[in-house]
Amino acid sequence: MVSDSLQRGAASLRGAAIEALLAADLDEKLRLTDYAGNGWFERRLGLSSPGDPAQPSRPGRPAKPDLVSPRLVKRRSVHTPEGRISMIHALAHIELNAIDLALDIVARFAREPVPRSFFDGWMMVAMEEAKHFRLLSGRLKDLGSFYGALPAHDGLWQAVEATAGDLAARLAIVPLILEARGLDVTPSLLAKLDEVGDRETGAILEIIYNDEKKHVAVGAKWFRFLCARQGVNPAQRFQVLVRQCFRGDVKPPFNDRARAEAGLTPTFYRSLSPLSN
Repeated sequence: MVSDSLQRGAASLRGAAIEALLAADLDEKLRLTDYAGNGWFERRLGLSSPGDPAQPSRPGRPAKPDLVSPRLVKRRSVHTPEGRISMIHALAHIELNAIDLALDIVARFAREPVPRSFFDGWMMVAMEEAKHFRLLSGRLKDLGSFYGALPAHDGLWQAVEATAGDLAARLAIVPLILEARGLDVTPSLLAKLDEVGDRETGAILEIIYNDEKKHVAVGAKWFRFLCARQGVNPAQRFQVLVRQCFRGDVKPPFNDRARAEAGLTPTFYRSLSPLSN
């Protein structure tokens, strides 16, 4: 069912992003994300409006998948059909969270004193994450499954709660830690898929991998922008924020080349991981 807000159209980018965040129906969430992005890029939406909805603490979600502790999400070999479905389902869940993470940064920090191009970058990210989710959920259907068929975990949304009041911290943790991790692990996944001859899934992961470089680059650009405005060293500031706000481990192997292409050089992250020394 299409919400009243979609029928009448939100009055601002912030309002449209919040409407997309709140949508529990995933088809509607994808439509609303595209509505927000297209409206912004066509300059039909202003940045914010007094009538915008309140910022939600959590995104809308369907009844499935069941959300469980990360340690209860089983890992399976991609060398079996069931294992590949499990992997694709986990990636689709990551991409769904990535849509909401991008929408949240737009809505939450709409009143931050940054150039309008900041929001260009993050709406591009949101729309590409929506594209990725469509591709992965379509692949699940091709394999006789669907998104929601397996349990998933809620760990990614903890990054929102930990960085809700600090744009620099949000940029450090979401694109430069969480999204950069995708650059590290995707090449090995592609190699495994090639071994089993799953070219269809591999082609989707290639698209996601190339887009992820752009997303990390958006994060690195604006993190450096904020650090320059504050007159602080970006690598040192990054390390302080990660130690303060990130609960997980920063662990190798690192895809140094892909990270550097996105503007995230080893001076940022190597000292955070003693195992890499």
